[in-house]
Amino acid sequence: MTQPLLLEQLCEWQVDISAGEINRLLSADKDDFHREKDEVLQVGVTVSNYVTVDDSGARHQGKNGYVTHIGNGEFAWFASTGSKSRINFLELLCAGDQGYRIHEDTLSYWREHKLPKTPLSLLTNHSVRYVADAVKWEAHLDELGITKARHRQIATEGALLGNVMHQGKCRDLVIVSDDAGQFNVLLHALCWVHAERLVHKLIPLNDGHREDIAKVRGDIWDFYADLKDYKEQPSKKQKDALADRFDELFQQKTRYQLLNQTLKRIHKNKSELLMVLERPEIPLHTNGSEGDIRDYVKKKKVSGGTRSDLGRKCRDTFASLKKTCRKQGVSFWHYLLARLTDSGEIPPLPDLITQSVVSR
Repeated sequence: MTQPLLLEQLCEWQVDISAGEINRLLSADKDDFHREKDEVLQVGVTVSNYVTVDDSGARHQGKNGYVTHIGNGEFAWFASTGSKSRINFLELLCAGDQGYRIHEDTLSYWREHKLPKTPLSLLTNHSVRYVADAVKWEAHLDELGITKARHRQIATEGALLGNVMHQGKCRDLVIVSDDAGQFNVLLHALCWVHAERLVHKLIPLNDGHREDIAKVRGDIWDFYADLKDYKEQPSKKQKDALADRFDELFQQKTRYQLLNQTLKRIHKNKSELLMVLERPEIPLHTNGSEGDIRDYVKKKKVSGGTRSDLGRKCRDTFASLKKTCRKQGVSFWHYLLARLTDSGEIPPLPDLITQSVVSR
């Protein structure tokens, strides 16, 4: 409900309260909750083997923005920002410990993304190896004379990734996404539902096209079912057979040229779609993230968006804590009572996440 509707409802119940008091109760003095929310992400990406990710629109102060979800079966974490770039995603992965660090993972990223020799040499030969905040990092790039937007972007992404890897939280973490470019970092896997959707959305021009699309879709879902079976009982023999079948499926030629191009496009993502053969514990889809983030879509339709920075921060915090409580089998109402009364009846959510992962 929006705050005006809350005020209207309370007034109908003859509760003497002002709009300002409702706003204060909902958003002021919530630092302990904000800290616990940040710790949920820090612990979640440290103890987990994988996370699924997604983003959606989230208006703020009358402008279009985005909310990013990071989570799995143990926790859910949300952050609303004005961007959904890779830089933004890497900043979120820093989990409250944002910084810009140059070490081996940074250098690998710069080389992989073809940062030119001149800015690469300027950055690596300089004595600065760590910068604590974005303003100082931008000033550092200015000082080195790195002015081209693309070069600054690659340099910043690499330095943020270096900080994430230095923290030791995400070295073996698999990120499962819908193939949005901003999420393509670390060990990356793709959602099969979104991959199949590329074929499903094709419009046939004749009966032959329609038949070929139907056959290919059936083959994809048969392959998907076999991947699910592999997850239950992995074996080297089955792994090799599935890899060969993937090539056969996505390198076949049909009567529909656009379908052939789509299959070729999907085949280029072979390593990410078959990450499950190396890591059977990861999911084959991002349905968890899409389900978790659906509440934001509903709220956007109801209220349009947040108005204050503090209000946006509180929305992200309590959405993260509520979803995490549900995943841990904890009543959110009892959680709030325990925190507000300081009863200690419900342990910190990061501790519950750790216990849940260890006990699996």
